[in-house]
Amino acid sequence: MREASLAPPSRGEALVRSRFGAISRGTEALVAAGEVPEAERARMRAPFQEGDFPFPVKYGYSVAGHVEDGPEDWVGRAVFCLHPHQDRFTVPLEALRVIPADVPPARAVLAANMETALNIVWDAGIQPGDRIAIVGAGVVGLLTGYLAAAIPGTEVTLVDVDPARAACASLIGVPFAPPARAPADCDTVIHASGSPAGLSTALACAGFEARVVEASWYGDRDVPAPLGRSFHSQRLTLLSSQVGHVPPGRRARWSHSRRLDLALALLADARLDALISGETGFSDLPDAYLGILRDRQTLCHRIAYT
Repeated sequence: MREASLAPPSRGEALVRSRFGAISRGTEALVAAGEVPEAERARMRAPFQEGDFPFPVKYGYSVAGHVEDGPEDWVGRAVFCLHPHQDRFTVPLEALRVIPADVPPARAVLAANMETALNIVWDAGIQPGDRIAIVGAGVVGLLTGYLAAAIPGTEVTLVDVDPARAACASLIGVPFAPPARAPADCDTVIHASGSPAGLSTALACAGFEARVVEASWYGDRDVPAPLGRSFHSQRLTLLSSQVGHVPPGRRARWSHSRRLDLALALLADARLDALISGETGFSDLPDAYLGILRDRQTLCHRIAYT
């Protein structure tokens, strides 16, 4: 834990007091292990990050709080910010998104993951009636399944090696299957497990000329992909999805701010509280952090600021 000096907010800035944060286990585990590739370090910088990879670095990108000081019409507002784990911070007003009244700040910490899931659905080009497999029922996979299942007529299945994820999938209304019973002949497949075995499962789920969207990020690891077998005869498309860019078909109209506003609005459903798998006080985080990252049962682990 490190202390920082904060100057009073200047014109166009606000001082935010954090109420809740969230640990993004997949990305933060790679950062904590020093596995951000040197060639990707500039692109992997979090907003308002301090320090450089590998260490020391101030990282994280999900904070919900309220404006404590700044323009009069902003003071007291509940806001979300893509900011590292920190109990108070000063940022430009344009970095803040107002949390909708029907979204509790304790749930708003899912906004960064919801933004990623929204981008994946856009990249996947999911249409009404599509048969969809989502391999990997972590937070991003679950949220992607939640969004895809809301498109009329879709048949969505969440696939994961951990049978315990079936309960969470059921709570958000999405069918679940282990890899051995994963659906075949799918129109769209999304891979979000972060494992090479999951990618193999995803490719096996794809039907003729289907699109397979790779949403996992592996840091500096080389990942084998089974591009033999029926990959070419099935004429499959393997497409990357990364939240740093709005998909080309929407880029002219959708700013990052507009996308994040929509992600926050999509969190109004109380069923999404099922994705919060635990909570730790900010002052206790130094001792608990690495254990949280190592625990494969972790979904969204919330940080509580006092």
